[in-house]
Amino acid sequence: MGLRLEWILIIAIIITSILTMSTKLTQKNKHYAPVVKELEFTNTTFTEVTTLKREGVAFGVHGVRVGGVLAVDKLRYHNDSIKLLLADKGTYKESKIYLDGNVTVHRKEGQDYYTEHAVYDKKTEILDVTAPFVAYVDKHVIRGTSMRYFTRTKEIYATDVDAVLYTKEK
Repeated sequence: MGLRLEWILIIAIIITSILTMSTKLTQKNKHYAPVVKELEFTNTTFTEVTTLKREGVAFGVHGVRVGGVLAVDKLRYHNDSIKLLLADKGTYKESKIYLDGNVTVHRKEGQDYYTEHAVYDKKTEILDVTAPFVAYVDKHVIRGTSMRYFTRTKEIYATDVDAVLYTKEK
């Protein structure tokens, strides 16, 4: 008396079904880390303070913090040495703010700087303009390819400057 072929096939089908249902077919990549939002906000003002003074104030229309990096849309920033700093997008990484799109720096009345990309280091208080810029200082028009603005001492160094300066007639 031997085993019938039907019984061998039924046992093989059962074993195959059990193995198939208990085995996961998807592999997780060990290097893949899911994106987890740490913070998300709309129309929010951030005030940076220390025990001694207020360091700066930033306003954003929308922002998201992921992995310790804060990205803010329609950023408005000011502190003791910068009257107003505007950008379509600002990205905070450690002590630097990376500014992209319609970046505007207002120093004081009649002194405005316009560019597309800049980096502001909050520790050293230096604004590096990394794209061509246009500056309006009263009636004067200054253009250049890059600029470094020391906000504490109000010194500006620029490269490839092309300027229209008005002088007093005597």
